[in-house]
Formats: sequence, structure tokens, C-alpha cells
Amino acid sequence: MRDVIETNAELEPERYELRENPRYLFDLDRRSFLGVAGVGLVISTASSASAQSRQNAGNEGTIAERLHIAEDGSITVLTSKVEFGQGSRAQITQAAAEELRVPVERITLVMADSDVVPDDGGTAGSRTTPSTVPAVRRGAAAAREMLLDLAAARWSVNRASLKVEAGVIQHPTGGKTLSYADLARSGGLNEAFKTTIPRDVTVAAVKDWQVLGTSVARPNGRDIVTGRHQFPSDIVRPEMRYGKVLRPPSYGATLTKIDLSPAEKIAGVVAVRDGNFVGCVAETSHRARQAVAALENAASWQRPPHPSSKDLFSHLKKTAVTGSSGRQAPRVFEKGSVSEANGSAKQVLRASYEVAYIQHAPMEPRAAVAEWQDGRLTVWTGTQQPARVRRELADSFHIPEQRVRLIVPDTGGGFGGKHSGEVAVEAARLAKAAGHPVSLRWTREEEFTWAYFRPAGLMETAAGIDADGRILSWEFANYNSGASALQSPYEIAHRREQFIYCDSPLREGSYRALASTANNFARESFMDEIAAASKADPLEFRLAHLKHERVRGVLQAAAERFGWSERRKQRRPGRGIGLACGTEKGSYVAACVEVEADRERGQIRVLEICEAFECGAIQNPANLRAQVEGCIVMTLGGALQEEMQFEDGRILNGRFSQYPVPRFKDLPPIETVLVNRPDLTSAGAGETPMIAVPPAIANAVFNAASVRIRSMPIRGSALRNA
Repeated sequence: MRDVIETNAELEPERYELRENPRYLFDLDRRSFLGVAGVGLVISTASSASAQSRQNAGNEGTIAERLHIAEDGSITVLTSKVEFGQGSRAQITQAAAEELRVPVERITLVMADSDVVPDDGGTAGSRTTPSTVPAVRRGAAAAREMLLDLAAARWSVNRASLKVEAGVIQHPTGGKTLSYADLARSGGLNEAFKTTIPRDVTVAAVKDWQVLGTSVARPNGRDIVTGRHQFPSDIVRPEMRYGKVLRPPSYGATLTKIDLSPAEKIAGVVAVRDGNFVGCVAETSHRARQAVAALENAASWQRPPHPSSKDLFSHLKKTAVTGSSGRQAPRVFEKGSVSEANGSAKQVLRASYEVAYIQHAPMEPRAAVAEWQDGRLTVWTGTQQPARVRRELADSFHIPEQRVRLIVPDTGGGFGGKHSGEVAVEAARLAKAAGHPVSLRWTREEEFTWAYFRPAGLMETAAGIDADGRILSWEFANYNSGASALQSPYEIAHRREQFIYCDSPLREGSYRALASTANNFARESFMDEIAAASKADPLEFRLAHLKHERVRGVLQAAAERFGWSERRKQRRPGRGIGLACGTEKGSYVAACVEVEADRERGQIRVLEICEAFECGAIQNPANLRAQVEGCIVMTLGGALQEEMQFEDGRILNGRFSQYPVPRFKDLPPIETVLVNRPDLTSAGAGETPMIAVPPAIANAVFNAASVRIRSMPIRGSALRNA
């Protein structure tokens, strides 16, 4: 027997880093090669190693790397985190204001400018709340303590007798005051702020929060709603041109020959080929599109065979990697003896579940503006991984990272879909060829086709139950979609859970909640099947197998607000209720839903959703509620509608007219129950609220129509075919 687990969600980006982005590596001319050979590779490697060593050592950096105070009292706070609509700009601003004892209006937050900010890591994995917010708080608290030390020295008083209110340090007697601006004007502050931030600096206790714990609006919200804010697709530079890239006719196609002259004959067009990369630059986006269109018939491609979405799950099972060598080895958790437990079970139940590929569908497709000046590259783009994309740009053009500046304006959505930097690299290659800044904006069809997808998955489950309806054994295998939330929160003595790599026919990568949605869908749907076989109430059956206090807490909170027990007694024809719960990334969720299921018409309609969510101490209640509601709306799409279809290496539904995402008219009444735990550390909330609604819907359909749903999206046709 083994007790080995490698399913920590933080390992998931490592899995996808190799698979989500086909790297560009452009040719070197002689002059560039000499520059790289002379210093570039050494500097780039040293820089990356230094950053990694600092991260591993837990070095907090200096106060000056985290914030600045100007002579007019304005405060600038720095972070590499990115605002994609999830609310981090407000939350991080609150964190700094809380520790500096100033109103939030005094804080200006600079985000994701590689020339200015420290590297706080990417915006992914719900890490802003548990990692970056504490780092910002420690930096701001260290600055506050330093300012108090300076004031105490000036007044020759006991430092412990001083206090700060609204950025003003108050003397215990005599009414003397010193503002932060006063200390900045007196000189020496910049030197003092070069001090390393101590890890043990005291931050405000939750019970003493004045700014954190309140609902602070997005600081640049007015700019967003009035159109003043510039998203990556809005950036304009002097003498800027527009680019367009020639895309392959199908997945895996290789360019064998092309004649650039049809594009070059168009006035003002610059055409470039570099390996498999072909693009055009022109003074207008319309002319750039014309130029690329002129090349479509001038290109020859070699196209390999490619599976169809109709054969997807058999393909995944057929290509499963079950060996034990290298990174492809299955990730396995095993406890007890499943085979022995099955031998003493009254019955063993088995079921398989499927989850389709879906797209992220952000409001703003990929976009970038690239500009070369004196051998230095600056790129404005929307990415959740600024440091990774900066390295990607440096690698692609064989230059040191120090010659690359990456700026990420607040961006129009990501959902895990903008970790890679292909649009930035493409724009930079076109800008290099044109000798002008170049704006490159992917179309919606390009985003649907060439951006990576949430991985499809096949989940196979089995459970042995005894005569009293207790689960004795548990087997769970995820093929392809990932290991996040792989382990069951239920108390089962004998279990084996594993994630198995497969050959993915589509480009796949990170997605909001990663594989936890797929794993939770299969697990919670199967738990309902076991409860039915045991003739038990789904809620009571779960509680009987749950010792985890926080999972029990959200499950009971959702059931109580929804009125689960009362509704179970009041059955209505064609209507049903279902529930599900789960945990991932340190937060906890449960959902109850009511549906209407018409077997004759093959229609499913969600009538009501009630979800309870707990992520420790709540830092911004309004933003947290928005996060939870946004997750619910987004997961409704994957649960009921969204599914990528492909054949012969081509996407068949690569536009919104063919790929329905939830609209306001599709939404049922949604009630969210925020369970505040001020006694616990705050965790992230951008992903886990996704995972409970899909299985709750599937379970409600069974309650309404006695038909088991084992696939996402949940198709109404399953009712007719039952």
C-alpha cells in the first residue's frame, strides 16, 4: 500500500506550461547572434536564476520595491499582479491602505509593468489573496513602522507612544503631528525604504480591520464605464501600424511553401516569413487583412490526420499514458486496499463521466502592441503571467530579459486563458520587420481556434458499499483533464485516485478552476448515484461521510437557506432538486438547485440556484459576492451549453453565433450565502465557486426525470434518449 499524492493544484500550471503554448523561436542574423553570444545568454540566465533563488528563499525584498511616498503625500504601491475584472486592484489597494492607515483614495496601484514592479508571480491559481495580499500588507506595515521610527527620532520620544490616523503621525502630548508627506519632504525617506521587509512585521488583526473587510469599489471603475480606460486592444503608439498573421488551415499543419509577392504588391504592406510564421503589416487593419487573404492561395501546407470531437473520449482512453517514466507517469493517491474492501462489499457501483473541451470566451480577445527602440523591446498586452511572457519574448528573439519591458493594462477577461504570450511574440516579430510599432488583435475566430482550451476529460469511478449504505471503497481515475480537486473530501478508508495523461487532440491549458470542475462533477454525481442505491437522502448521505468541518459548514448553510428538507417532501411533477459540495484551493462551496426537466421535449431549465461559499476572513464582501456570482454564471455555460466541436483538424463552431455562452435571459434567480470566518486565513475566491453547480444540476435532473446525467454539457437530448 502507498500513501503518495501529487495532486496539489499548484502543480497544474507546470503540467500545462509545455502543452499550452507552441513556442516561437525566430532566426538570428549574424549581428544578433554576436550580441547574444557576447552577453545576452549569460545575463538572461543569471537574471532568471536570481529571481528563482529569491522566490525560493522567501525574500520579501525592500520597502522601496513595494511602495513609494511622494513629497505631496501620494502613495504608489507596486505589484506584478494583473486586473482582469476579478477585483484585485481594489483588494490590493485595500491591503496597502489598511496597513498604512490611510484612505484608499490615497493609494495609486501600479500593476504588471516589468520595469517597475516586483515579481509577485502570475495572476492564477487563486493566489492573489493568500500570497500577494499578505506580501503587500507586510510591505506597507514595514513602511508604517519605519515612518513611526523616523517621527520618534525627530521628537525624541518613545516610539510606542505614537499612533497613526489617516496618514498622520500623532505625538502623545502637545498636539504635534507629522504627515507622511512631511517626512518625505524632509529627505532620507528613499534611503530608509531600502530596508528589507521583515517577514515577522506585525499586520492588523482581523478584529481591528478598518479598510479590509469592507466593500471598496474598483478604483478605476469610472474609467472603465466611461470608456476612458485603454485596454490592450486600445493602445496606440506614434507611427503605429497594424498586423495580421496567416493561420494554418488545420491543427498541426506545417507550411511547406509560400509566395509573399501577392501581399507585397499591395501598397504599404510589409510581408514576413520566419519558419512557420507568416504575417503582414500595413497602415490599416483592413489592408493588413487584405494582404493576408492574398497569401492564403499562395501557401502550401502539409496537414496531418486529426481526431474528431465525435471520437474524443475513445481517443483519450486509447492514448492514455500508463507508464511510470518521467513526467508522464500517472499521479496516484492510494490508501488502504480497494480490492479487499470490494471483496466484503454488498455491491460495487461503477460509472463513467465525460467533460468536453470549452473555450474561455473573454470579452477581449488576445491583443498586443509591440515597439522596438535601440535594441529594446516594449510590449503592451493582456496576460496573466507577465514574467513568463517576458521570458518568452526574450527567448524568442535571443535577447536578455533586461531588454524586454512588458506592460499589462487592466484587461478584458482571462479566466486562465491568457497565460501564454503568442500574440505578444507575433506582434513583436511584425514590429521588427516593419520598423514601426505594431498592433495585433486576434479576431474572435482566432481566439476560439488558436487559443488553448479547458481540457476535456474522462472520469471513471467505482465504489463498494456495505449493507448499511456506507462507502467501503472508492476508485477514481481522471483521464486527461487534470489532477486538481482529485482527492475526495469524504471519509473513505480504502481508496485509489489517479490522474492519467493522454494525447490531447486540441491545444489545452489552464482554465478557471482547472480540472476541479470535471473531478467534482464526476465525484458529486457519483455520490448521488451511491446515495440512491443506498436509498438515502443525498444531503444526509454526504453528511454521514463528511468529517471535514468546513465542507459540512457550507453544505449545511446552502441546504438551510434553500430549504432542502422541506422541498424534498414537496415533489412536483417535472421538477427536481439537487445538491453538491466540494473544496479546492483552500476554499469551500456547496450548491442547491431546482430544475424543470421535460422528457418529451428534451428540455432542461434551471429554475433556482443557492450557493454557499467560504474562504476564511472576507476582505471585500461586495467583490467576493461578484466573484461567486460570476463563477456561477460562467459554470452554467460549461454545464449546459458550451462544447467545442472539431473535425479534420478544424474547429466547427468558432464564433459566438455557433457557441452559446450564458446571457442574462438564461439566468435563474441566484442566491449566494457568504460564510465569513474571521478566525481563519483568507483564501482566494476566483475559482472554487465554479465546481458545485454542474453536478447539482445533474443530480436535480435525476430527481425530476429519473435520468442519470454523466456528461458536460448536460444535453436535454439525454432525456429523450433515456
